[in-house]
Amino acid sequence: MKCAISYIRVSTAQQGKSGLGIEAQRAAIVRFAETEGYTIMAEHVECETGKGSDALERRPELAAALEVARKAKAPVLVAKLDRLSRDVAFISGLMAHRVPFVVAEFGADVDPFLIHIYSALAQKERAMISARTRAALAAAKARGTRLGNPNLGAIRGKGASVQREQADRAAASVLPVIRSIQAEGAVALRDIAEALNARRVPTPRGGLWHATSVRNILKRVEI
Repeated sequence: MKCAISYIRVSTAQQGKSGLGIEAQRAAIVRFAETEGYTIMAEHVECETGKGSDALERRPELAAALEVARKAKAPVLVAKLDRLSRDVAFISGLMAHRVPFVVAEFGADVDPFLIHIYSALAQKERAMISARTRAALAAAKARGTRLGNPNLGAIRGKGASVQREQADRAAASVLPVIRSIQAEGAVALRDIAEALNARRVPTPRGGLWHATSVRNILKRVEI
């Protein structure tokens, strides 16, 4: 049996948490390994933002996979080429490490020169998609089309309204305690804050009271 190091990459931490894309890549790699007679020695999973990720220091799992593969004299196995990168210069740099890459979607016997060509085509396609998107947005703007979510202002306004209501309820709940402390002779905001902390009354966010947080409560009541 031939040995290989599996490398799986998703573009965001959220995708990593949800498993979106990871299981599909893993399944493709396992199918390929079983068909071609590979034994997966180790698996490295990377979650990165995508922006600025084409640098090996930003891809510690890929660097680790390269190191393990080099010591084991085994290839790094990926489901698709774009899981390594869509940048031809980055692909070329990886090949300079003299660790072979096997891309499941291309098959086991693809020539490294063809991988260069495929990565160049992927990079060109990405640039063309970006250019078309910019052109379409510019044309839409020229026609007077409003870009973005037209309801965004309303959504933000609704969120701010909910926050205000929550803050008002929190102020109303703690106000009787503040009034009681004031009735006992505490006048300074700092003294009131110390009295609230002594009574173990939490702030609306669950923290300790300070003069500024007491002032904010009293100002909100006065509104």
